[in-house]
Amino acid sequence: MVRGWEDFHWPCSSQAAALSAVLTFVVLYVTSRWVAYQRTLSRCGDIPGPRYLAYSFGWLSYRAHISPLTPPRNFNFHSKHSVYEKYGWDIMSVAFAWPKARASYWIADAGAIKEINAARSKFIKPVALYRVLRFYGGNIVASEGEDWIRHRRVAQPAFSDRNNKLVWNETIRIVNEWIASWGETENSDIDNIVDVTRKIALFVIGSAGFGHSVSWSEDSDLNPGHRMTFRTALTIVCKDLFLKLIVPRWASRFSQRYKNIFIAFDELKLYMEEMILDRQANAQSQVRNDLFSNLILASHEETETKYKLSSEELMGDTFIFLLAGHETSAHTLAFAFALLALHPEEQELLYEEIRSVMKDGKLPEYKDMASLKRSTAVFYETLRLFPPVNVIPKVCAEDTTLSISAAASSFSEAQQKNLPRRSVAMSEGARVLIHIPGLHYNPRFWDEPESFKPERFLRDWPRDAFLPFSGGPRACIGRRFFEAEGIATLSSIVSQFKIEVKEEAQFSGETWEAKKTRILACKAGLTLT
Repeated sequence: MVRGWEDFHWPCSSQAAALSAVLTFVVLYVTSRWVAYQRTLSRCGDIPGPRYLAYSFGWLSYRAHISPLTPPRNFNFHSKHSVYEKYGWDIMSVAFAWPKARASYWIADAGAIKEINAARSKFIKPVALYRVLRFYGGNIVASEGEDWIRHRRVAQPAFSDRNNKLVWNETIRIVNEWIASWGETENSDIDNIVDVTRKIALFVIGSAGFGHSVSWSEDSDLNPGHRMTFRTALTIVCKDLFLKLIVPRWASRFSQRYKNIFIAFDELKLYMEEMILDRQANAQSQVRNDLFSNLILASHEETETKYKLSSEELMGDTFIFLLAGHETSAHTLAFAFALLALHPEEQELLYEEIRSVMKDGKLPEYKDMASLKRSTAVFYETLRLFPPVNVIPKVCAEDTTLSISAAASSFSEAQQKNLPRRSVAMSEGARVLIHIPGLHYNPRFWDEPESFKPERFLRDWPRDAFLPFSGGPRACIGRRFFEAEGIATLSSIVSQFKIEVKEEAQFSGETWEAKKTRILACKAGLTLT
């Protein structure tokens, strides 16, 4: 039967009006987003680069990828320098249309990056991004301008040579206590080396950072007035830092893990408050070299009141220094051991140097650090291949220009000595990202950048193209602390053991390249660094 027009039911006028309003809103929204996106692209000028519909938020940026609508997973690291070679210059613009049109300049040119780091008034730190790191108070990482100067002025003398020596000695003690715990066992299988390096870094933080000796044996003594031991609180804070950022306190009523996280942060604060009172009361009678004590003393001895730090700021700085260093140290050491296991010839060269310095089987001492050149080279090469931070954000405080080099891969070796350069105009408010993997894998500065070649750091090397500790006035103030811990750990373990990849039946017949890919596989995560 053929139905007539009168048999169809059309929406009533109110429904039609609602539908029309929704469609109008969608059209206007899409149009406004498109116009904003086009304006954003116009501000990029003729700087090429990848374009995406949307960017991911928080942990989604490491989990979700809808090609070609969003960037590939861990794009910051895996793109390295190849993306610059695609566009021909050591700069690119990365743009997104949604949820808010935005673009940023990514830079992998050492000269331009050096200029950015030196010109602090032109390229400022977007401190709003770091406010979430003020767990215990203002700190050097989440500050800029005069406030940053205050923190830097007090913190600089705290990282003293005496503290570095304490870091070294405590690291040697902690590593050898771990080795002694094996008993008479000559071989030890470790499923995940990060589980070990995290504990080493954690215990060094407790001892050399807070002046609270921590060992491999469980600490069962609970101080009066506390709900957790210092070690337990520090362990949870280091492990569950990211959850603290995203989980509201009321959620602790429904999860014991969440409850423990908030207790741990409260307990660590209480321990630090007690330490401040103790250090201030016994400043004259006790000589301490741990970082927290040094910070308290440096602030106390500051003659100008405006530069003194409050108790909250002292706790904030200590927390940032040590917990950021915890992740960096743990993962760098894990990658270093993996690389040495994959390159036994490099491990043998390292072993020979260590034994030449540590004669008669003695343990390495702090004074030996300068002689352990290959240990330092292995450590640096690991940081070059796997930098702890992939991007360092900046914002243009004024209209400015940068001189950028062409990507070296498009030119012969002879031509690379005098590459073309271009001047790039950047307007006030422009976002600039110093791209560390792009710089560390730039063939203009590093021969065979994908290869593990520690010897490159045993000769003249391009210091401006190596930024695992950032650069300029805002370079990592705890660099020496970190290096002492890493080199002491590396030298102590390699001097006593041979590191190998565990043979497993499921990987029999695996090629070296496949093994390398499997062992060095990494995924990004959100940490303090």
